[in-house]
This record gives sequence, C-alpha cells and structure tokens, in this order.
Amino acid sequence: MPLVVGVDSSTSACKVQVRDAETGTVVSSGRAPHPATTPPRSEQHPRNWETAFHAAYAQAQVATTSHPHAIAVAAQQHGLVVLGHEGEVLRAAKLWNDTESAPDTEELLAAFAGGRGAWAEACGSVPVAAFTVTKLRWLRRCEPEILRRTAAVMLPHDWLTFRLTGRRVTDRGDASGTGYWSPAESRYRVDVLENLVDPEVDWAGALPEVLLPRTAAGDWPRTGALVGPGTGDNMAAALGLGLRPGDLALSLGTSGTAFTVSDQPSADPSGIVAGFADATGRYLPLVCTMNATKVTDAVTRLLGVDHLRFDELALEAPAGASGLVLVPHFDGERTPNRPDATGTLTGVRSDVTPAQFARAAVEGVVCNLLEGADALGWEAAEGRVFLVGGAAQSAAYLTGKVIVVPSDDQPVAAGAALQAAAVYLGCEFTEISEAWGLGEGEVVEPDDAVDRAAIRAAYAHAAGSGRTAR
Repeated sequence: MPLVVGVDSSTSACKVQVRDAETGTVVSSGRAPHPATTPPRSEQHPRNWETAFHAAYAQAQVATTSHPHAIAVAAQQHGLVVLGHEGEVLRAAKLWNDTESAPDTEELLAAFAGGRGAWAEACGSVPVAAFTVTKLRWLRRCEPEILRRTAAVMLPHDWLTFRLTGRRVTDRGDASGTGYWSPAESRYRVDVLENLVDPEVDWAGALPEVLLPRTAAGDWPRTGALVGPGTGDNMAAALGLGLRPGDLALSLGTSGTAFTVSDQPSADPSGIVAGFADATGRYLPLVCTMNATKVTDAVTRLLGVDHLRFDELALEAPAGASGLVLVPHFDGERTPNRPDATGTLTGVRSDVTPAQFARAAVEGVVCNLLEGADALGWEAAEGRVFLVGGAAQSAAYLTGKVIVVPSDDQPVAAGAALQAAAVYLGCEFTEISEAWGLGEGEVVEPDDAVDRAAIRAAYAHAAGSGRTAR
C-alpha cells in the first residue's frame, strides 16, 4: 500500500495526515502546537515549525512502520521568511496576521502608479498588511540591516519544503499571495520589488522557483519520499474539499476565509477579493477575515466555560441572539481593511445571558465573513457550499443555503496529501479527488423561519458597513 503524507503547518499548529495514495483512507495522523501569537506583532521562528512538524510526523509514524512514497507541505500564506547567504534564518518570520506593516501598505498603495486598480491588474490583488510585499517594505523601514543581509525570501511552506529537499521552490498558489507575483501572467513582478521596496536587492536571485502543479520539488532523504511543490493553506483546502467552479468554501480557523474556484483570473480594485491562483492551474478568488475562532475562544474564556459548554450555550439562544450583536474585529481586521480596529458589542440589556453572548459571537464571526464573501457573488451560484471549522447551523441560516460539513475536518492536510499523491501517481487532481471521495459529509438544511436578512442587516448596521436587508 503506497502511502502519502499531507502536512498542514497553520498559524496555531502542525497537523500531519498519512493516507493510502490509491483509496485516500487515513492511516494515521499527528499534531503538534506552534507558539501562540497576538497581533499587531505576530511572529514565529521557522525552527518552531520544523520542530512541530517532526513531532507531528513522529506521532503519525507510531501507527505505521512504512515510509511514505510522497509528501507535500501546505502552510499559512503570506508570512515572511528571510535567509542569509549561508541559508540561515535572519529573524523570526512575520506572519499573515502581523499588522505592523499597515503604514507600509498605505505607502505602497500611494506609490504604485495607477493606485489600487493598477495593483489588482498587476498582481491580482490589492495588498493589505497581510501580504508579503508589505512586510518586505516594513523590513526596509524598520530593520534595513537585515534586508541588506537577505539572500533569499521565502513563504512558510517554501521554507519547510527547503528543509526537506534543500531546494528553494514554491508553487503558483502560494506565490500569488505575495503581492509581487502575477496570476494572470504567471511570473514574478520583480519590478514591484525593485521600484517600491529596494532597488539594491537582487530580487531575481532571492525569490524561489515557481514549480508547475504536480512537479516534484525533490526527495526527502530521510525517507526517500518524493516531495510535492506544496502550496498555501487555502489552496490546499480547495484540493481537500474537491472544490469545483461554482462551489463556495467557508472556512473558520484562526482566520475566516471564503473562496471559490475559477477558470479565469480575477482583479478586484476594491481589494475585497484577493485574486489568487490555486494549486492546479486554475484561480482562487478569496476573501479573508482575521477574526474567527480566536473570537469564540476569547468569548469562551470570558464566559468561564469550556468549548463544549460554549457550543451548548450558543445553541440555547435564539437566532439573532435577541438583538445582541458582536462585531468581532478583536485584533484589527483585514476585510474590511481596518488594521487598528477593535471589537464592539451592541444591543446589550440588563437581562443579557451567557447564551446570547455565545450566540452573538458565533453569528458575528459568520456575518463578518459573509460581508466580504458577498463580493464573490456566491448568492447567485448554483454549486455546493462547504463549511469547515464549525458554526454549521448559523452558516446555513445566514446563507439560506444547504451547507455541507465535510467528514474530514482537516481539508488542508487532505489537500496536501492529494498533491503528494498526484506527484507520486502522475494522475490528475480530479481523478484522485473522486477516488478518495473528498467533499462528502453531513448536510445541514437552512431554517426558513429565521429572518436572515434582518440578522445580517443588524450586523451591518453595528459594523458600519451600510448593508441593507434583502
């Protein structure tokens, strides 16, 4: 039985899945945590990712004595890893949710000829503080001596793949989230870095090679396994869900994301939709919010309950939380672009209950994500709607659509494993996805008695977004 390994190196932890390459059956798994971070400064040292990977992989190997035939790494997007000429890490990595580069973002937007629309046309997206290009601009402003010593610039998944193979490579999906790679043209925009970050750096030599989908990055000498090109976490999740054009994925992890698959590149001058590439040769229009499970985790702590009791409380309160509305911009927000924002709670009365607070937290997170997802045109789509990460009931009645909750709650690791299988077997992604039965799961029907328009309008009013009921 040939085995493949999928790695999900997220903000909070590293998760590993070992699967049968032909059937997709999960043979074993492992998990190890990453250090916690809190914006505006959100940094982790790459060695912590490597330590967590080896710990998670060792857990998974307890259940099998066979070495894998292939492995692929998916990781959190956008983070900045800089290496010196000897391959040494020069500083801790700045993560996607680090907002210290917010001032640099504004400078980049002002400096690019043609403004936001020109940014979107050039690189598929209008950069926000999450994007790697803004962190490079921050590095020039705040740590110029580190930038002068920089010989290589990597993303988190690039670095872990480098540690496995010794090669500096990436893939089109993760590269599209940097702010200096064009999905439409399939090339780096080195001119952006030369003109807007630093003209003295050898950017062409510093950037990793972008591999084609299903191209091996090399071998992992420890096991002899082929190593896939890897990708960003959202691109891997699309693979792990078997996402097709017309489908919508809603994912509630540390961040909240809404994305779909398209045959054509996108360029949204408003900056709401990021025009990413996917891991297969298609495109991945995506909306991202910074505040998802960290919000419900915080409210769980404030209520003094565990996560099981929090879920029970949220289900006890009626839809709409009796008028209590939580705007969950706890640590600033990416969509809408409010890096200095904080959360707000409106509609509080003297008889407020813990159940209402829990329900308002869940609904606030989902409404916040749907506010951005509206720009994807999902309401008119006829495809499936997937939800990963909980809140299925709220997602169903707030979208008014049937929600599919996948049986496998680790779509990023599953997608990475699928990529590894595609590299090893030489098969198309869709062929493997269908053989593995990805995208199957529990179906949650919306409650037509819930006035979703009123709930979303109340949220929009509290958030100041001006949405009207419909």
